[in-house]
Amino acid sequence: MYTYKKYLIYLFASLAFSIGIQLLFTAMGLPSYVGLGVALAIFILMPLFIRRNQMSRMRGYGGESSGGPGSGFFGMSSDGSGGVKYVCLTCNNKFKGGSCPRCGSKMKRADF
Repeated sequence: MYTYKKYLIYLFASLAFSIGIQLLFTAMGLPSYVGLGVALAIFILMPLFIRRNQMSRMRGYGGESSGGPGSGFFGMSSDGSGGVKYVCLTCNNKFKGGSCPRCGSKMKRADF
């Protein structure tokens, strides 16, 4: 499980790494704004990379309708093929529409 504490550890590790890169660039004689730019890029991109990595791991648990970079609002796909699917409470069949095509029951729950 990915916790808040682990995220903070990665965040401060990226901060320390970016400060080290900045000091290294300054020691090499490069202007300070080059080191600062690289340090800020690392400090911003590292949490984004961690988040993308965790979202790709969660995609395996949530199935095809879980949110992520390719999905739209509320996890529905942005190409229009998403929509609401229903799960029959009697036979556990996934379908679109009013009643279950397998058993004919109208007892259903929404599956986003």
